[in-house]
Amino acid sequence: MTVYLVIGVVGLLVLTVSLLAGDLLDGAFDALAADWFSSAVLGGFVSAFGFGAAVADGLGLPVLLAVAVGAVAGVVAGWFAAWLTRLVRGGGSDDPVGASDTVGLDATVLTEIPEGGLGVVRVRVGGHTLQLNARADPDGTALPVGTEAHVTGVLSPTAVTVAPVWPLTS
Repeated sequence: MTVYLVIGVVGLLVLTVSLLAGDLLDGAFDALAADWFSSAVLGGFVSAFGFGAAVADGLGLPVLLAVAVGAVAGVVAGWFAAWLTRLVRGGGSDDPVGASDTVGLDATVLTEIPEGGLGVVRVRVGGHTLQLNARADPDGTALPVGTEAHVTGVLSPTAVTVAPVWPLTS
């Protein structure tokens, strides 16, 4: 059982090193199969194998069965680590924020939106601030500067339609 625990601890050490310096270690595995043989996958497999086999051995199972239980646990943990690695690496987006991302968000009128004409609104999308041309929706009434509005649609890549959040009082 001690051998299995040592294997599990070695796997945890590999996982720790992978967390701290994963890019340095993963270069050695890139030639094999990218995500399937990363240091996180290797560390997850080795630690789950060691601890799974130790539990099975502690329950009194024969050595071959304990190794099989450890191998299954290792494959499951390795698959999960590979899945997480792909999820994290593919999660970023370099797409620029555009007018279509503002639909449904609140905006502030910066320059008056005349009846039937265009003005300018400021919309915050995540950490980005966009200034877009805007037309009042649905009836095209004028919206004064400082009016809180809601983006209701997209007219073009640089223009949106907005409706006041609160009814305007004259």
